[in-house]
Amino acid sequence: VQLQASGGGLVQAGDSLRLSCAASGTFGRYSVGWFRQAPGKEREFVAGLNWVGGSINYVDSVRGRFTVSRDNVENKVYLQMNSLKPEDTAVYSCAIGKSVGRLRLGASEARGQGTQVTVSS
Repeated sequence: VQLQASGGGLVQAGDSLRLSCAASGTFGRYSVGWFRQAPGKEREFVAGLNWVGGSINYVDSVRGRFTVSRDNVENKVYLQMNSLKPEDTAVYSCAIGKSVGRLRLGASEARGQGTQVTVSS
């Protein structure tokens, strides 16, 4: 499975963006996670959900602002990002794993190229 994240861009603080993660084949029963990496920082788990859209997890810094969802018919997973802040600036990528818990620990089966999100103040 090859993954590709898209939908990034340059926005102002308070704006919204919706990122998409597309799979070349199907996500199957894998959980899907969104990650981000800011310059000079380690990659961070942002949000994830299992194959039926449950076990939804968010990192504390985005809870209440970001929403993760998936469409298994279109083989896409989305990250709706509202009330964006400059500290959300990073390269966002998606990955699949056997569980959301394992994804949070960095264990993934496949990871895609990222999309840049830049939030200006």
